[in-house]
Amino acid sequence: MKKLILVALLGFVTLFHNNAKAQVSLNINIGSQPLWGPVGYDHVDYYYLPDVDSYYSVPKRQFVYLDNGNWVFNNSLPARYSNYNLYNGYKVVMNGDRPYLNYKNDKVKYGKYKNWGGKQLVIKNSNDKKYYVVKGHPHGMPPGQAKKMYTGKGNNGNGKGHNGKGKH
Repeated sequence: MKKLILVALLGFVTLFHNNAKAQVSLNINIGSQPLWGPVGYDHVDYYYLPDVDSYYSVPKRQFVYLDNGNWVFNNSLPARYSNYNLYNGYKVVMNGDRPYLNYKNDKVKYGKYKNWGGKQLVIKNSNDKKYYVVKGHPHGMPPGQAKKMYTGKGNNGNGKGHNGKGKH
């Protein structure tokens, strides 16, 4: 009888221990967040951009916006937003699958952040070392070097990168 209780107890402890380990998982995508993204987040699936009623998918690196009633994924915003400055606009972090399906609610809830005008600290201007991971470079880059990459010639400060299409 004692052996049966001991085996049951060991089984319970093993099960509890494995469940506890499984629940402590971390998903970090700091290195894939764009430089115009807001600071303070280790993981982001989407940003909602109230100024342009659009979303940005961090994993896909694409903007998501309505076009004739259909959600479109594109590497750049539509031409009507060609003057939009990604660094100055407010970004709402949204984690989860397809937040754009909740667009009507997001538009009302976050409409107050339209024309926010650069009051949100972005990754590019952060001094936090965790944000200085540049994709494609095997060891990342020191803060000064990463900033030089994105403030040099070809970037007119509108947040659209070197090609003028919102890509980074």
